[in-house]
Amino acid sequence: MKLICISFLISVAISSLLIIVSTLFSKKTILDREKSSPFECGFDPKNTSRIPFSIRFFLIAIVFLIFDIEISVLLPLSIISSTVPPLIWTLTGGTFLFVVTLGLYYEWVEGTLEWIT
Repeated sequence: MKLICISFLISVAISSLLIIVSTLFSKKTILDREKSSPFECGFDPKNTSRIPFSIRFFLIAIVFLIFDIEISVLLPLSIISSTVPPLIWTLTGGTFLFVVTLGLYYEWVEGTLEWIT
């Protein structure tokens, strides 16, 4: 028991020392205006480097993720097809696909899927 406590204290001491040393050497002490500004071939940038993010792109990415997760939810249905009666897993999968299709239809009617309005 004493050996385990000593090993634990040594490992805590070594990891704490490594954390302290890494934080001391990783800090930037000199903040230069040239280093913190965006680089554009030695010239001052004409416009900001931050481009506004398109919310439409975000919504289409969310729709893609929903359908990507849908595939991972429906794949196990083929595995359980031999143990569960076909009517049950067909109704379960069909209901799930119907709900996801209703969501897609709603997005389509709302105009979320149209890139240019």
